[in-house]
Amino acid sequence: MSNFRFLLSEPGFASFAEVAIAAEKILHIDPAACILNCRRSMEFAVKWMYSVDTELEMPYQDNLQSLMSREEFRAIVGNDLWQRMDFIRKKGNTAAHNTGKITEAVAMLCLENLHIFLDFVAYCYADTYEETKFDSALVPTGERIATAPAEPRNDEVDLAALIEENKKLKEQLTARREEQQQTYVPKPLDISEYETRKFYIDAMLEDAGWTEGKDWINEVELPGMPNKSEVGFADYVLYDDAHKPLAIIEAKRTCVDVSKGRQQAELYADILEKEYKRRPAIFLTNGFETHIIDGQYPERKCATIYSKRDLEKMFNLRTMRISLKNVMVKKNIAGRYYQKGAIKAVCDAFDKKNRRKALLVMATGSGKTKPSLLCAMCCCSKAG
Repeated sequence: MSNFRFLLSEPGFASFAEVAIAAEKILHIDPAACILNCRRSMEFAVKWMYSVDTELEMPYQDNLQSLMSREEFRAIVGNDLWQRMDFIRKKGNTAAHNTGKITEAVAMLCLENLHIFLDFVAYCYADTYEETKFDSALVPTGERIATAPAEPRNDEVDLAALIEENKKLKEQLTARREEQQQTYVPKPLDISEYETRKFYIDAMLEDAGWTEGKDWINEVELPGMPNKSEVGFADYVLYDDAHKPLAIIEAKRTCVDVSKGRQQAELYADILEKEYKRRPAIFLTNGFETHIIDGQYPERKCATIYSKRDLEKMFNLRTMRISLKNVMVKKNIAGRYYQKGAIKAVCDAFDKKNRRKALLVMATGSGKTKPSLLCAMCCCSKAG
């Protein structure tokens, strides 16, 4: 028995079905090889999607990251499923380069995420579909063996050949996917906050170059909280080289809105600001969605947690910020009245309204280049 046996009934799924089953078989023998095969199976499935779906156009490069990063692909799979896939991709890179700990628990989560993705592929493209749920009890068990680790499969998918092979199926399968996708119900991965932190948030920090116990510390005790014990514990605190807090991270489980941790995180930031005379940035995350509150602009989504150098740069730039209130433009550079008005409007947007971007719309031949360059310089001055 296998969690991926349902794929074998569809001939077009053979390439990634076999690799998924192979990954499942070796989980308890070699977790790293299991994750590598999860990544490979996912890559084969993604390339197969590109070969049968007219909405997906080949990017300049056909590596997995490029294929997954296309807006059209992300729109098809949705954000939650894309995040699961990205977890497999990142863990596959870690396993390939031996840059981090690989545990059976992480490999099991990669298998589960792979199952959810391949179930989506089957739902959208298969001739017939029968719902299945991932069952960890179906993963073969066995004693660890003192032999060389299992080598990952070395075969690759020729995407150009696959596209040519499936050319006649494109219209049919695209229409099927467009119809089926409307009724697909995303499968929530409801895991505990601890598991969310260990599997997803820790992975983000490792990818950003943070080192646990050195510049990243868990469960930092903070006295002075407005509760009965007068003590709180920040989930994560990130430090600079002088051990001064750069950021705090408030973690929530995968299925919880990140905004629920905002008030608590603000209280932690208040305490650290009082002690260190600098307010740390705040990251709110559930592993899939991450928000940043940097004390300069309104709370906003960000792709991932910043690296130490990026946070240090952010704080350093703040010390060099200047006001745009009295910006003067030389007439021989941009002296037309509407050029001056455009520059002033952009400066006001950055300075008074605290905007992060602006758009200039001017007619052809009216002299956009110099005002645009000056506005870009003003933006840099405001940022530092």
